[in-house]
Amino acid sequence: MSILIDRKKCAGCGACIEACPFQAINLTDGVAEINENCRVCGACIKVCPVEAIMLVEKEKQQKTEMETYRGVWVFAEQRAGKISNIAFELLGEGRKLADALGVELSAFLIGHEVAGRAAELFSYGADNVYLTEDPELKDYRTESYAGVICAAIEKYKPEIVLIGATNIGRDLGPRVAARIGTGLTADCTGLSIDLERRLLLQTRPAFGGNLMATIICPDSRPQMATVRPGVMKKINKVSFQNGKVIRVDYPKSILNVRTRVREIIRETSKVVNLEEAQIIVSGGRGLGGPDGFSLLEKVAEKLGGVVGASRGAVDSGWIDSSHQVGQTGKTVHPKIYIACGISGAIQHVAGMQNSGIIVAINKNPLAPIFEIADYGIVGDIYQVLPIFLEALEAKRKTS
Repeated sequence: MSILIDRKKCAGCGACIEACPFQAINLTDGVAEINENCRVCGACIKVCPVEAIMLVEKEKQQKTEMETYRGVWVFAEQRAGKISNIAFELLGEGRKLADALGVELSAFLIGHEVAGRAAELFSYGADNVYLTEDPELKDYRTESYAGVICAAIEKYKPEIVLIGATNIGRDLGPRVAARIGTGLTADCTGLSIDLERRLLLQTRPAFGGNLMATIICPDSRPQMATVRPGVMKKINKVSFQNGKVIRVDYPKSILNVRTRVREIIRETSKVVNLEEAQIIVSGGRGLGGPDGFSLLEKVAEKLGGVVGASRGAVDSGWIDSSHQVGQTGKTVHPKIYIACGISGAIQHVAGMQNSGIIVAINKNPLAPIFEIADYGIVGDIYQVLPIFLEALEAKRKTS
């Protein structure tokens, strides 16, 4: 059994605080709250003049508390003041979830001098933007960002929290979930709602991508998930979309953060942005070796695209893992996807099947990739691609 205080009935008179022999009740924002010192003696119940305190079974209390959580939140990741594309993708998916539940969609923006970015979040579907600004929050640090989000969750009680499965999100999500005592499903590729139970159905690859698992969080709130970049589609941007900015204080309890950002060194190597690429030329084990990717680079450069790869090519050490497309890599939806020497295993197909046009080049006419390809070429890529490059060069000269 446990003590439950009805926040709507509580008059904030303090009678229960005086009666409690264990100092187990605090007054917060004019409402009494039970702390960890409670021994369930019942002294507070007897003295409450408005009958706002009751003795309940823990399961009933847990259910009652969960019913106070409402709304869908999206963590609006930003770097150097620029909103990351994953935030807009999550707002598009969050909009569907919020509409299904009949609640508001909110973005949570943390940083320094980033208030001007709120308009972008409104234009992609956010009803509210919860904003925390402070010089200490200019650059991401786990302690400070997790502290801000945890404090806001405890105060505003969102029902669902979505975070991008980026380097930052994969660090931040588990820390927040552990602190507030809820579950987290990582690297989701699909989200939907069980309306009867108001449960978030979180789908993600399991057992090395050989099957898809749907995970629920029935006994705690908020329901949290990290979502892979490139999986969800942005909604159409709306100009002059209005919303409400809610400023959230930087909690004083986390001012003494144990880390400091001394310097940020930008990566000097070529950055592969598969999630936002409009044209991707991908290679698999059919290339026969790492030299094949040099040919793909030439094709991608001519087309204004980037190079992708299958897991097999990455595992063979022919190309860096940042190029990997598939369930265990990145999910993409470019306008054109050219698969070279890729057989079409289900794990790879899951990461690129929503591309606008799929072109497959493979020596094996029975390769599964041809089943989803819009255009298929049966042949050796070392014979096909040079002809393709010649055709592109000829067209460039005549145009």
